[in-house]
Amino acid sequence: MAGIRKRVVAGEPVYGAMVFEFFSSGVPEIFAQAGCEYLIYDMEHNGAGFETLKAQAAICRGLPVVPMARVPASAYHFLARALDIGMRGVMVPMVESGEQARAIAEATRYPPVGRRGAAFGFAHDGYSGGAPADKIAAANAEITVIAQIETEHGLENVEEIAAIDGIDVLWVGQFDLTNFLGIAGDFEHPAFHDAVARTVAAARKNGKGLGFLATDESWAARARKMGFNMVAVGTDQGLLMRGVSSLIEAAHQAESK
Repeated sequence: MAGIRKRVVAGEPVYGAMVFEFFSSGVPEIFAQAGCEYLIYDMEHNGAGFETLKAQAAICRGLPVVPMARVPASAYHFLARALDIGMRGVMVPMVESGEQARAIAEATRYPPVGRRGAAFGFAHDGYSGGAPADKIAAANAEITVIAQIETEHGLENVEEIAAIDGIDVLWVGQFDLTNFLGIAGDFEHPAFHDAVARTVAAARKNGKGLGFLATDESWAARARKMGFNMVAVGTDQGLLMRGVSSLIEAAHQAESK
């Protein structure tokens, strides 16, 4: 399965979604048919475990959609295990320093550029044979590593985070970021606009992609205008709810005519 890393860091628009609730076998193909090129499976807020995500990674194999995991924290055993089960990238919440970003980069890349432990002929390489050196080169080139900028400390250190080789995307977590800036949910506040502008500038200076979770059509368009190119167009439960509610609303409107 080809990765999307090169396109993302080049600033090309790449669209996907986040998955929190629905882990049936048809979900990846449904999203792929809808135009998503990646899915980020959440482990931070919903209690999903590695066995669940391993099954989803296997289902994605052969489909034109790249599976990734948002791990609960930046610890090595979360990062390396997510990749070993077949995820093609990781999103890391609350990245707050260059030192933390460097540790993330090392945990997700094999030597000589990182310190990811090697186990070949397993889920992440399709249980295949082949030269380890070739597998190392392919994984190091294709794995996408996303650092979430969503605290005041992450924003304060965004330039040094962006400068770390191996961090591919800066992803603004808008809800947490406004919470930590003391302006909870106020996306029109100058401090939020300044935070976005600072993150966008840091990413562009260092050749990184820019990620954002949109919650509706207006946010998807706004994210693109703000400079984000790796846009998640919603969450699985949110997209289902919006789809159902829009149809019910249409039916109500028909009844009143």
